Amino acid sequence: MGAVIDHQVIKSIGSSGQISLGKEHAGRQVLVETPEPGVWVIRTATVIPDNERWMHTPAVKKDLSAALAWAQKTPAKATDLSKLKMAKAHGTKRKA
Repeated sequence: MGAVIDHQVIKSIGSSGQISLGKEHAGRQVLVETPEPGVWVIRTATVIPDNERWMHTPAVKKDLSAALAWAQKTPAKATDLSKLKMAKAHGTKRKA
């Protein structure tokens, strides 16, 4: 585990109910937990939109890892567009 950082800072809650955590945290998303009245635990978080959640499933992660591994060991080469057009016209599959 990482080092434990224990800093205490006194902040005031403004009339609009807001508290500033500092500009260095601007734009971040956080989870705010209330384990008991008067106690807040604020943790930075990364939120995944519902329509992108499928990308984080074990099966997709496995496929992506395999694709990345293939891409790292397989050198890029130019595509012969005339062969690709001919294969498409004749309905043949090209070799991987």
